[in-house]
Amino acid sequence: MTRIDSTPTATATATATADAPAPFSTGALVHTGPGEAPEWWRDAVIYQVYPRSFADGDGDGVGDLPGITSKLDHLAELGVDAVWLSPFYRSPQKDAGYDVADYRDVDPLFGTLADFDELLAQAHARGIRVIVDLVPNHTSDQHAWFQAALAAPEGSAERARYVFREGEGEHGELPPNNWQSIFGGPAWTRVTAGPGARPVTGAEGETPGQWYLHLFDSTQPDLAWENPEVREEFEQVLRFWLDKGVDGFRVDVAHGMIKADGLPDWDGTVSMVEGTEAADGDEETDPGAPEDGSTGAGNSGPMFDQDGVHEIYRAWHRVLAEYDGDRALVAEAWVEPLSRLARYVRPDEMHQAFNFSFLTTAWSAAPLRTVIAASLRANDEVGAPTTWVLSNHDVVRHASRLGLADPGLRPNGIFAHDAQPDEVLGLRRARAASLLMLGLPGSSYLYQGEELGLPEHTALPDDVREDPAFFRTQGAEAGRDGCRIPIPWHADADGFGFGPSGRTWLPQPASYARYAADVQRGVEGSTYETYRTALATRRAERLGSGTLAWVEDYAGSADVVALRNRDVVVLANLGTEPVVLPRGTEVLVASGPVLTDRSADPQVRVPSDTTVWLRAR
Repeated sequence: MTRIDSTPTATATATATADAPAPFSTGALVHTGPGEAPEWWRDAVIYQVYPRSFADGDGDGVGDLPGITSKLDHLAELGVDAVWLSPFYRSPQKDAGYDVADYRDVDPLFGTLADFDELLAQAHARGIRVIVDLVPNHTSDQHAWFQAALAAPEGSAERARYVFREGEGEHGELPPNNWQSIFGGPAWTRVTAGPGARPVTGAEGETPGQWYLHLFDSTQPDLAWENPEVREEFEQVLRFWLDKGVDGFRVDVAHGMIKADGLPDWDGTVSMVEGTEAADGDEETDPGAPEDGSTGAGNSGPMFDQDGVHEIYRAWHRVLAEYDGDRALVAEAWVEPLSRLARYVRPDEMHQAFNFSFLTTAWSAAPLRTVIAASLRANDEVGAPTTWVLSNHDVVRHASRLGLADPGLRPNGIFAHDAQPDEVLGLRRARAASLLMLGLPGSSYLYQGEELGLPEHTALPDDVREDPAFFRTQGAEAGRDGCRIPIPWHADADGFGFGPSGRTWLPQPASYARYAADVQRGVEGSTYETYRTALATRRAERLGSGTLAWVEDYAGSADVVALRNRDVVVLANLGTEPVVLPRGTEVLVASGPVLTDRSADPQVRVPSDTTVWLRAR
């Protein structure tokens, strides 16, 4: 009787036959790749650090820049090429730092400019590049410019930096249009008339005046990007951080800075992740999987994706080109179809744009094949890499999202009273999805903690929540706090080793003990070691600058996504039955246990919700 073993990584028992015949036939190339990536950002693996939740250096319960510096060896050991730091600028923290009061300083919550300089130097010493977040669509209402705008009269140069308008109705009592905030509620707030304005409260004797636009929270007034003074200011902000040595900028709401002329009413709605549920089924007949890869992830309406944004990025591209080192611009643009998104990464504009269509595609083979091919096709048209992503600080972690009964759902947070994800299934699928993503040509982004397999915190008490989306929707949406929980570093320490005091700004679930970094490091088959192996193999096999062709045997499969990238076959089994591989197949990396017999000519079976990288011969 042939013995079947379940092994964590498959490499121990799936030994290749030295001269095995080619077991996989591939079709025409979908993507040829650059061969060797001429710029670092074309094939980089970039790790998002959300500073308040990564590591706490001073014990106040909030992560900070010294805390990040103390964990750079973790990132170097993991094998990432760069880090992206979410905002650490001076801010009232009404939206976790995305409400910036001073773009040229560090908020004391996170440290000092000297702390940033040290972090940058230490990262560069380890070969890790640093991208910082830039928030140009809006400022904080505490920014000096907005305070000056309130102090100045209507029609002043100070107010012209923001989107102030007269109201509609007989006495201007109605907002200038019907736009709604992405966080819920109206996108306009009225202030009192004349200099020294303040938000209208309805107090006796108060004289209402103009309205100002805020696509997000009322404490985040939108800038008027038609104003040359605004454009000049942000070019100087770019130069400030470039002079310090940063390697690039992730641009928040990159598709939102220019609004349609006249600010027309719109009969639609906007949301953080807008659209219908991603669907499964056949890619040619299922309306949820059109050939352009659309999943309903795009923000539409007259406040988004206006052609005028591209002038801004052409100007910024010229600024970055003055500096050596291939500095990069990364667009956070929720734009569909993918051909529209590709306009942001034309040769004289930005360098990367997050592929949210991929992030929001259902865990189903046909739609995944469609979005992968459509993404590569659209970006190849403009000579840009595709930038893959599965999680970030704005969406439910994919280890939980993929564990939902319908893995195509995209909730804005999960409450304790909601249907709960299957934690085991979600992690298994998340590891498989990540290995599929990392096997694709282009650049990939990882969100802090996904290398540990962290799930969403779905049982946060309402009284600890901080996301403005929760408050502006009167609690209808859980919001994003659940994906922003402080990282567990040590299973047996208070606060799981997040900082020296054991305090954490959001509570961690008890389950995080089994995900802590120290109980995974060096453990074969752990999520952390699987990521490490994948990143090392990806670099050794040059997959980021590689090619893509579909494996013909699975090209129409409802259960399998199989592609060839250079000399590696990436095979993801999304079905319910194991996939039997040809004898002699060499497994390089597996997202989970595979079944391997002990015969002289071993045969590998890939279980459900598992991805493997194989040596193509």
